[in-house]
Amino acid sequence: MENEKICAVVGCGLIGRAWAIDFARGGWRVRLFDPVEGAVEAALATIDRLLLDLVENGLLDAAARDVARARLEPAPRLDAALLDAAWVQENAPERLEVKRELWAALDRFAAPQAVLASSTSAILPSRFTGDLPGRARCLVVHPLNPPYLIPAVELCPAPWTSMETILAAETVMRGLGHSIIRLTRELDGFVMNRLQAALVEEAFKLVAEGICTAEEVDIGLRDGLALRWCFAGPFEVGDLNAPGGIRDYVLRYRSVFDSVLNSALPRPDWTGPVLDEIEQSRRLRLSAEEIAHRQRWRDRRLMALLRHKKEASETIGD
Repeated sequence: MENEKICAVVGCGLIGRAWAIDFARGGWRVRLFDPVEGAVEAALATIDRLLLDLVENGLLDAAARDVARARLEPAPRLDAALLDAAWVQENAPERLEVKRELWAALDRFAAPQAVLASSTSAILPSRFTGDLPGRARCLVVHPLNPPYLIPAVELCPAPWTSMETILAAETVMRGLGHSIIRLTRELDGFVMNRLQAALVEEAFKLVAEGICTAEEVDIGLRDGLALRWCFAGPFEVGDLNAPGGIRDYVLRYRSVFDSVLNSALPRPDWTGPVLDEIEQSRRLRLSAEEIAHRQRWRDRRLMALLRHKKEASETIGD
């Protein structure tokens, strides 16, 4: 284990513990630090259960689980977590003042060659790295949760992030089995959240206007679009949905989409009465007390889907 690279996971909530699994499974020693008392211990207890789930779903064998678990260790202080780390993954709350204070410490304590990565999904890296002496080695590495199950990850540079850092980050992420979305410049929401925002906005509109129920929106995605989107994105879907490919698809269906976009429904207030309606719909299907259990169900379904996609790739091809 002496020759294993070290990853410091700073912040051990949902995303932090998922990254810890991802790096440990990928052969890294992982030090976990969180300033909240008991957070690291709670994360490790949850990780033990999640590793067992991976074994039970055929995504990890028992021996590999034991090796991955042995790579995880709590760190008593931030400087101890960062000592000799080649990669730092920050998962602090989405508050700018917290990020700025924390990143000043990360830049101060981390080795000069370490890559400093943030999991933020809402704050541009330029807003909390601009004053750092080591700002060239800083970027956002944004996953979908949980990253040990969902391959896609976004690399968003600040204006001063070096190409060396971007390429190093891409190498590390590919080594962990991730699919890379490399942004050429920073942009609010990055890529995945901008796509998600457009869809969720339309979902709120449909419910707010009484066109359909919240459950019917979920059906449309869960039992409709998501089935093909889980192995082909919208451009590939379009390419395959017309005899002549994507150009033929646009020529055939552009007027349909123009009609939809030209008849755009008014923007709803997400926090207004429509939220009450959607929340009521969700609580009828799932009580608040059952959310944590359902999160585990979600992850186990993701594991089953990953296993299927892996087997399908081997027998059908990518």
